[in-house]
Amino acid sequence: MQDLLFDFLSKYITLSEDEKKALIDLNIFHSFKKGTVLLKEGQRSKNGYFVLQGCIRTFYNVEGEEKTTAFYTEMEGITPLCVLSKEPSEYYISCVEDCILIVSDPDMELEIFQSFPKFETLCRVLSEELLAKHQVDFDAFKVSSPEQRYLNLLENRPDLLQRVPQYQLASFLGIKPQSLSRLRARIHKSNKV
Repeated sequence: MQDLLFDFLSKYITLSEDEKKALIDLNIFHSFKKGTVLLKEGQRSKNGYFVLQGCIRTFYNVEGEEKTTAFYTEMEGITPLCVLSKEPSEYYISCVEDCILIVSDPDMELEIFQSFPKFETLCRVLSEELLAKHQVDFDAFKVSSPEQRYLNLLENRPDLLQRVPQYQLASFLGIKPQSLSRLRARIHKSNKV
């Protein structure tokens, strides 16, 4: 597990053996089964998550219907808003697949930042990258049709088509599962001609 993390981090910083040991000693690697709910609406949490293996999603429950807002897969992380606001969460986070996650909290992060300042710089860079990615995704969603959203998904995140149930994908695209089926069929047919 830690090798996955260290390989990822090596793209940004070089870690000494002491720094690697400090990370391992934090006991941050956790396994979760598919279907595990990591955070519920109305719950308070201090935990942030970084996906080493698997897929997690965020979703709202709107009048009994799940509205998926994001999927996080390998080498992506999320710090729920409730961690920062210290208010109850307005959404859910759950495991779409069996997952290996890094689970951290602000106290743990402060401790590691004080011992190894380069981690604070790394977290800032990763946060900036994530913010920029979310802005691009949000803008693309707002200005595109459902068909364009699906084609963007095919181009940018094709792995999700195999990993995520159709009803969750449909919700993520802002359409009903039946509409997604028709959309897929239409695109498949037009690509065969």
